[in-house]
Amino acid sequence: MPRRRISRASKRRLTIFGTISLVAIVYFGFNLIYSAYTIYDLSMEKKRMEKLYVDLQEEAESLKIEIEKLNDDSYLANYAREHFLYSKDGEYILQIDDIEKIEDDITFEINKTYVIIGLSLLMFFIFVYILSKGARKKV
Repeated sequence: MPRRRISRASKRRLTIFGTISLVAIVYFGFNLIYSAYTIYDLSMEKKRMEKLYVDLQEEAESLKIEIEKLNDDSYLANYAREHFLYSKDGEYILQIDDIEKIEDDITFEINKTYVIIGLSLLMFFIFVYILSKGARKKV
């Protein structure tokens, strides 16, 4: 079977359109990754805000109960000792930090990193696949 000759003009056209197509594929690929990352980031932010909303509702309810308790003088004295670090003789007051908030922040950062790495690898493999298809056609 005789090979068909391709003119220089056709080669130039194929090179130009191929380059433009490759640039467009890379541009849209990176836009896709960026959009997916943004959607993931916003969904995580939404979950965090929903959790914060529930926590704030619970806190509002507990503050209403706290207001009722503060009308009692003995509770008011205990409250002042706990929250303002007043103590009786021989009494020690310990404060404990909120560890859950720190753990949530670390987990969020790790998940964000995995999404970026995964989407970048996906784009890399798609790019390699496209290049290998082009190399097979030339042979």
